[in-house]
Amino acid sequence: MIPRLLAARSLVLRASSSLAWLPLAAARVALGTVFVQSGWGKLHDLPRVVDYFASLGIPAPHLQAPFVAGVELAGGALLLAGLFTRVASVPLAATMVVALLTARRADLASAADLFGAVELLDLLLLGTLAGFGAGALSLDALLVRRFAPAEESKG
Repeated sequence: MIPRLLAARSLVLRASSSLAWLPLAAARVALGTVFVQSGWGKLHDLPRVVDYFASLGIPAPHLQAPFVAGVELAGGALLLAGLFTRVASVPLAATMVVALLTARRADLASAADLFGAVELLDLLLLGTLAGFGAGALSLDALLVRRFAPAEESKG
């Protein structure tokens, strides 16, 4: 019985190892798509976004709205490509923090509300991408394999 369990465990470990690239790739594609769409939408309706930012009390909404739209569009595109993922995740994470502190603040009466907020889940996924990088299926990984010295590409 024990040898069969160990064999099954070994099979599961091999299968999960071969799919280790999938969670980071899925997170990048999902977040990248959301941010590209959000940034594109903001850029094409800036007056409404400026008014909304002003209603939230965000300082200099006429500057912040196009800035956030650009961060979301460019950052989302970089996530989709898996290019400079760790760097792109930081300003996108900042936009999620601001969204939680402004647009969603009134909706967050308890920890359960916070943990159920999409913005927090986006923030956690962005933290994962910032910490672990884009994964094997990305332009980041391709660039490292192609241009990094051998000792750097091992890490």
